[in-house]
Amino acid sequence: MGDQRRRLFHRAAVAATAALTAAGLVLGGTSLASSANVAHTSANVLTVGTYKGHSGQYTTIQAAVDAAQAGDWILVAPGDYHEKADLTNTPSVGEYNQGAFGGVIITKAGLHIRGLNRNSVVVDGTKSSASGVCSASAGDQQSGPTVGGQVAGRNGIVVFGANNVSVDNLTICNFLNGAHGGGNQIWWNGHEGTSTIGLTGYEGSYLNTTSSYFGGDSAAGTYGIFSSDASGGTWSKIYASNMNDSGMYIGACQQACNAVIDGAWMEGNALGYSGTNSGGKFLIKNSRFDNNADGFDTNSQVAGDPPPPQNGACPGNGISPITKTHSCWVVMNNIFENNNNANAPRAGTASAGPPGTGMTVAGGTNDTIMNNIFRGNAAWGLLLVPYPDSDNPPSPTTCVNSGGQFASGLGCVYDPKNVTVKNNVFSNNGTLKNVSNGDIGELSLNTHPGNCYVGNKTPDGVFPSFLTKVTTCGPDVVGNAFGPGLDLYFQALCDTGFGSCPAGAHYPTFTGVQLTKMPAASKLPSMPNPCLGVPSSSWCKAGKLITK
Repeated sequence: MGDQRRRLFHRAAVAATAALTAAGLVLGGTSLASSANVAHTSANVLTVGTYKGHSGQYTTIQAAVDAAQAGDWILVAPGDYHEKADLTNTPSVGEYNQGAFGGVIITKAGLHIRGLNRNSVVVDGTKSSASGVCSASAGDQQSGPTVGGQVAGRNGIVVFGANNVSVDNLTICNFLNGAHGGGNQIWWNGHEGTSTIGLTGYEGSYLNTTSSYFGGDSAAGTYGIFSSDASGGTWSKIYASNMNDSGMYIGACQQACNAVIDGAWMEGNALGYSGTNSGGKFLIKNSRFDNNADGFDTNSQVAGDPPPPQNGACPGNGISPITKTHSCWVVMNNIFENNNNANAPRAGTASAGPPGTGMTVAGGTNDTIMNNIFRGNAAWGLLLVPYPDSDNPPSPTTCVNSGGQFASGLGCVYDPKNVTVKNNVFSNNGTLKNVSNGDIGELSLNTHPGNCYVGNKTPDGVFPSFLTKVTTCGPDVVGNAFGPGLDLYFQALCDTGFGSCPAGAHYPTFTGVQLTKMPAASKLPSMPNPCLGVPSSSWCKAGKLITK
């Protein structure tokens, strides 16, 4: 879910790039080794801005990127950087369709871009003449160049087909979408639309992404932190708000994401997280999803970001060191709280995320959801539902051979299958008290390998009630939509706005977009030592920042 922009790009697919396999990912106690923490003694250090009165070599990040060689470091001093690579060298329509544009565009492998302060190094999408940092004024917004007679839109930092690039310790804001896409604050892009892995190895940490401006769905922030057609990444201590699709996204990874997200905070978005057809080794842990419309949404789609389905099975029929099962797609030790924000910006398929829900699994398969806290979500804490898709699948994919089932009027339907929900703690969910609201709701349309529920604390109830007895995954179960699940079917349609509401049903009501204010810097701590692992330079001496 959350790919209204991506559909445009899939229609303009380009030649495939060779797929590579990410190495070094361990989904246990450690994750992909961060290249940002390894000193390259032969690497150069390029400096941007002025720090402690010491002038850097460059005044813009893009100038440093252009001068850098593989393996180099780029240190950025505190400042408000209005980067303009997409404005000074306007990409073609084809490049826009592939996402190859940004205020900063990086096409060289192995670069390390690091700010000296997470909150005061700002890559700002507004005009250079703006009245302040990340200005909310309509007149200060920069919507991008005119391409093909239309305002194109802008991306912030784009890593395009470049392996092993790290971006750390800075803020990116107010890059807005347009007629040719855009709206991504930072994007690791492995050649959008090619249905291949065109980028391996990426790292981001101590990143803030937000937009202080909403000019309707045609001028909004779309994604905060984004990865597509890429594999082998880690994100840690990241923040995103006010995106009309999702705060963060990992998808289009050929069911081999090999990704770890640790310590994310997503608030005020349509969806805190989305990831179409993500799969393979994938871990989200120690993160917080609050005040979104829908806290978290993973889904299967027959055409968007192929191949479907969203499949968390371990590659090669392996065993996860975390789950001790064949499920390597794991969401654990997170908090999903008060995701009731119907006034978050919402557009496209992201608007189908049901407000008032902590986490939605829409047609996902072989996933594990364990040891999380779900609280204060007014409709459902956790919701497992089908994802119907009326689009035509790209050859050779068909609905049936990708695990779906065709239903008249709905298209290809992917039910949630073989999902393990284990040892989660629920409290104060379902407070709207509509029929089927509560801690857990499950809806399926067809017979399929069953989901299972083990060791969960569900004081506010599950729907249908027999879910508490389904403690073993695997055996076929009969679809429940036209039996006990019928009530949930109509309630979910009511909540998303895609169907009429049953008598008395009420859900969070949209009254106008309200943007979330960025938290204080004290709540978004900067990297403790931004010189860690950096070769000595005029700003970093023996691994420490200069003091004067």
